[in-house]
Amino acid sequence: MATTVVGQPLSRVDARRKVTGTATYSAEHRVEGLLYGVIVNGTVARGTVSRISVDAALGHPGVLHVLTDFASLRLAHPVDRIAFYGQPIAVVVAQTLEAATHGASLVEATYERQDAVTDFDAPDIPSQTPDDEPDYSRGDPAGALASAQVKVDLELTSARENHNPIELPSTIARWQDRRLTLWDKSQWSQGAARTVAGALGIAVGDVRVHNEFVGGGFGSGIQTYDHVVLAAFAAREVDRPVKVVLTRRQFYYGTGFRPASRHRIALGSSTAGRVSALVYEVRIENARYRTYTDGLTDLPKFLYGVPNTSTAYRVTPVDVHSPASMRGPGVVLGNFALETAMDQLAHELAVDPVELRLRNEPTRDDVSQLHFSTRKLRECYETGSRRFGWSRRRAKPGSRTDGDLLIGMGMATASYHNNRRDSSARARINADGTAEVFAATADMGPGTTTSVMQVAADALGLPASAVTFRLGDSSYPTAPLHAAACTMASVGSAAHTTCNALKAEFIRRAVADPDSPLHGVNPADVQVRDGRLETSGARDSYRDILRRAGLPSLEITGNWGPGDADSRISTYGYGAVFAEVSVDPLLGLVRVRRIFAAYDVGRVISPKLAHSQAIGGMVGGIGMALLEGTVTDHRDGRIVNASLADYLVPVNADVPDLDAAFINTEDPQADPIGVKGLGEITIVGVAPAIGNAVFNATGKRLTDLPIRPEALL
Repeated sequence: MATTVVGQPLSRVDARRKVTGTATYSAEHRVEGLLYGVIVNGTVARGTVSRISVDAALGHPGVLHVLTDFASLRLAHPVDRIAFYGQPIAVVVAQTLEAATHGASLVEATYERQDAVTDFDAPDIPSQTPDDEPDYSRGDPAGALASAQVKVDLELTSARENHNPIELPSTIARWQDRRLTLWDKSQWSQGAARTVAGALGIAVGDVRVHNEFVGGGFGSGIQTYDHVVLAAFAAREVDRPVKVVLTRRQFYYGTGFRPASRHRIALGSSTAGRVSALVYEVRIENARYRTYTDGLTDLPKFLYGVPNTSTAYRVTPVDVHSPASMRGPGVVLGNFALETAMDQLAHELAVDPVELRLRNEPTRDDVSQLHFSTRKLRECYETGSRRFGWSRRRAKPGSRTDGDLLIGMGMATASYHNNRRDSSARARINADGTAEVFAATADMGPGTTTSVMQVAADALGLPASAVTFRLGDSSYPTAPLHAAACTMASVGSAAHTTCNALKAEFIRRAVADPDSPLHGVNPADVQVRDGRLETSGARDSYRDILRRAGLPSLEITGNWGPGDADSRISTYGYGAVFAEVSVDPLLGLVRVRRIFAAYDVGRVISPKLAHSQAIGGMVGGIGMALLEGTVTDHRDGRIVNASLADYLVPVNADVPDLDAAFINTEDPQADPIGVKGLGEITIVGVAPAIGNAVFNATGKRLTDLPIRPEALL
């Protein structure tokens, strides 16, 4: 059957609801008898609460309860002591938000402080090798580095980054007949249900989570944090529905963050530009109570064909909240180190940066020893170079000007593992010929509601207008977290598989029904278009089949999973990112003029949404390169710039000419719809491309993120 809906640049099916304000986000649901909860945060990094006074809060008009005893809760961190600044110590519940907010300000706590360390660069702080990130080595990296004709050895740093989506973390909790309903800003409704059930000691089946609309996440909604559990706990304790919404400042304290990192990367090469040695060592900040890791070493040991490679991953536990995934988790930082070093090596060799990367293209995945499912990186380099105008780049740093400004071009490779996970879907065709598909995934902005609908429409042989994809409910069929760039490959494949099975069931019924015009035909000869089953001039329809069977609808639930595919193939997305910057040498001000990227992300389901994803990732990369950095007062662990007035993110004036192209090649070995993940890869490579462009403009190799004006003065 020819594709008719997949590949169309459709607008988001929920766009009208969003722009007209009729889309209902978690904090906006109307629940009868609703009360308001405000969390009181601890103000030490380590210690215990020796005394807490709630009398003044309880005496404030409208305040009904102040909850301070969380001993029965099973949280990720200790509840009998303070493990990080901002840890919840009380919840004030009131009739209005204003009363709860003022009541929270009246709660007074006295602490028994313990010596705390919140700076992971402090001396004499031991680091650890995490169990899931063992040291890696192949060949003889130390020997190859020592004997290399050309060497590059860099130390790099990155600041902590905090998530800043527009929608704040928010939860409404309501109990009915010992069953809990949550309206929660979550990127994983079923994960939230499991976490809350575990924390409260109840059955997972007694928790239902709704998250139809999510106003941005970037990883902040993957884990289920204290405010969600405390909303449910408070609602149970007061026997009324309770809403908890974190302030922007509490967002910085109450959820995870991209951890600060320290890197050392060394490359050894021949004068011909063949990299023979790579040594990469990285360390990130961590919490004492929990070890967090992500894929920092993935690309350095995988991306290029380097026969002698070693990586070492360390975490430094200090008295902070646990880090968490943030767009391009881990990979974006490891890529920054690798691509900065590759650019420096290209400069030392007097070789074009693109050419150096081409000379070190591997023939297989040297880590897994598997063949690539697809690897169209050469095409990405070629398309990106041509469309960006890379040939106009001047190799000598500082040689191109525009008035008083220095102009530079830089590039970097991007890559991200193609994650696929087990997923399920339910597909239903109704009596009027319309279809509905259900899965417990979310849509925090990439357009999942639209793109899965497109896949389902083609599988069912229906126009886009006849298919609705329903999501955002933990009671729907199983779906993985809406993160790690796995949604389309996982949920989309489940929808495709299930819808094809449902279509086959209608065909089976038609050819078996003596009253059908298709009775007795070969099922393989039946095509479905616009809900009509056709072959050799004979036609039937979904509606007529249901009418003859006396059924209001017909539905099927199906499953899809990657199985053992990752043991047979290496499947990644790839990209080439090109950036042009201007630098004011008197002010140290860097402005990004334009970015262009070319991506190999398999089959592109929705070109308009894919382009939007790419632009969004580039904006995030600009923030990482030039603006974002969380500042901590290490005397007590307080975050100094916990607001959008002080934590810098890109605004319209910072966002230049951004564009992307896609090498539209299906990856059928990885999943039945031939896609690769797109959500994460679009931020990977942006920061080093900008940093490399700054070097080309100024001749200064900057290795600390964000790049600050004072570093260029």
